[in-house]
Amino acid sequence: MKRLTLALATISPLIVSASDRPNVIIVMADDLGYGDLACYGAKNVETPAVNRLAAEGNMFTQAYAPAATSTPSRYALLTGEYAWRREGTNIANGDAAMIITPERYTMADMFKNAGYATAAIGKWHLGLGHESGTQNWNEPLSCHPGDIGFDYSYLMAATADRVPCVFIENGQIANYDPEAPITVDYRKNIPGEPTGRANPELLYNLHYSHGHDQAIVNGISRIGYMKGGGKALWKDENIADSITTHAINFIKKHADEPFFMYFATNDVHVPRWPHDRFRGKNKMGLRGDAIAQFDWSVGQLLSALDSLGLAENTLIILTSDNGPIVDDGYKDKAAELLNGHRPTGPLSGSKYSTLEGGTRIPFIVRWPKKVNQSTNPTIISQIDLFASLGALINQRIPTDAAPDSFNRLENFLGTDLTDRPWIVQQALNNSLGLRIGELKYVEPTQDSPEIKWCPEVVTGYAPHPRLYNLSEDIGEANNISEKYPVETEKLASILGMIKASDYEAIKALGLWYSSP
Repeated sequence: MKRLTLALATISPLIVSASDRPNVIIVMADDLGYGDLACYGAKNVETPAVNRLAAEGNMFTQAYAPAATSTPSRYALLTGEYAWRREGTNIANGDAAMIITPERYTMADMFKNAGYATAAIGKWHLGLGHESGTQNWNEPLSCHPGDIGFDYSYLMAATADRVPCVFIENGQIANYDPEAPITVDYRKNIPGEPTGRANPELLYNLHYSHGHDQAIVNGISRIGYMKGGGKALWKDENIADSITTHAINFIKKHADEPFFMYFATNDVHVPRWPHDRFRGKNKMGLRGDAIAQFDWSVGQLLSALDSLGLAENTLIILTSDNGPIVDDGYKDKAAELLNGHRPTGPLSGSKYSTLEGGTRIPFIVRWPKKVNQSTNPTIISQIDLFASLGALINQRIPTDAAPDSFNRLENFLGTDLTDRPWIVQQALNNSLGLRIGELKYVEPTQDSPEIKWCPEVVTGYAPHPRLYNLSEDIGEANNISEKYPVETEKLASILGMIKASDYEAIKALGLWYSSP
C-alpha cells in the first residue's frame, strides 16, 4: 500500500452569495444498506428515482454514518458531535426525553440563523419532552424540535415498531382525538389492553419473530404499551404517503425563500408494511416492497422540485442512518426471500456492527447548479455535514458546537478527492472502529459477539484488537493485527487521541506510517 499522511487536508471555502444559496434537503433513509439500491448494484429491486439522483450527481462509494444504529447516528448528524461522547444517546424509547436539548446549537439552528425556513419531517427517534416517561401526550409537549431550530416538524416520536403510534406536529399530536386520550408506558401493560404475546389472533397484518410483542396497533404488535389514540393512530401502509405529502407541502409553502428540510423516512425499518400500491410487487417480499416505496417518496420530492422550478438550485443529500438488517423482529420473510440480493453488497456485518456493513452507507449528492455527475471513491463521513453545510451558506459555528465536524465541503461537491483522514465507527455496544486509509482497526470489547435478539448478526465484537486491510479484504475476514503490531498500536493510539478530543495533537504529529 501507499504511505498515508494523517494531516487534515486544507479545503478552500466555496463562497455562495445570499441570493445564490441553495435549498438543502437531507433524505435520511432508515436501515437502507450499501447494497440495497440499483445504482449501487442491488439485485431484485428497482430504484429509478434514486438512480436518477446518482446519474445527476455524486454517488459516493466510501461514505460512512457515524454509528451503526439510529439514534446515535442522527444525533451526530444534527449536532456534529459523536454520540459516544455523551450519555443517553443510545437507541431511544418512544417516551425518551429530548436527547438534543435546547441549549445545543444544531444544524437546524445554523440554517435558521442564515434565514432559511427549516423543517424536520418523518422519523425522529431523538426524544421529546423534558423528562423520559413523564410526557402527557394529550397536551403540547414541553420540548420538541421547534426548540432546536426547526420551524416546522411532523414526526414519528421514535420508530414504527415503538409506541406512541401517532404523528407529532409542532409538538402536539396530529389529528388528536379527544375521545381517545393517549397513555404510554414502557414498563408495564395498561390494564385491559391486548398485547401481541397474549393475543396473537389480533395480529392480522404482521406477527413478531422476537420482541415486538407488546401494544397492538393496526394489527401489528410493537415495543412498549399504549392505550388510546383513536383517529390519530397511524396506519403503517400510509406512513410514506403522509410524510411525503407534508414534505411537499413544506416545499411549496417556502418555494420563494431558501429552505432546509430533514426528511427522514421509515420504510425499510421494521415493521415493514408498505402501501398496497407496493405490497406484493417485489420478489424479495416486504423488504423489497419497502425499498420501492422509499424510492417512490424520493421520486415525489424530485417531481415537486421540478414542477416548482427549484431543482437546479436545490442540494439533495440522500443517505442512510446505518447499515441494513434483515430479520429485526417480524416474520416478514426478509431473509428467506433475498434470492441472491446482498443488502450490504460486498461488506461484512450489518446494522449494530463495528464491521463495514454497519456504517458504510449509500450517499448521493445532487445539486445540478454546482455538482457534476461522478462515481466518487472519496472517503467521507456524515459527521462533517454540519461544518461543511455551514461553510456553504457562510455561517460561523459557535466554538462549543459541532466539535467533531470538519469543513469537507469540496469533498461533498466532488471538487476535492482527498480522503477524510479518519473515520470513526460506533457499534451498538458503543465499541469503536477506526479507518485510516485502507487500514481498519477495531478495538477489543468483552461483550458477547452475539446480539440476543438477532443472533445471526455478525457484530465484530471480540476481546482482542483487530486490524484489516480493506483494499485486500473488504469482507474483513482476515485479522492481521498480530502480523502488523506496530500499525495496530498506532491506530489504537490515534483512536485514543480522538476519544480525548485531542485533534490538535493528531494534526501536530505529522505521523506517517507504513501500511501492510
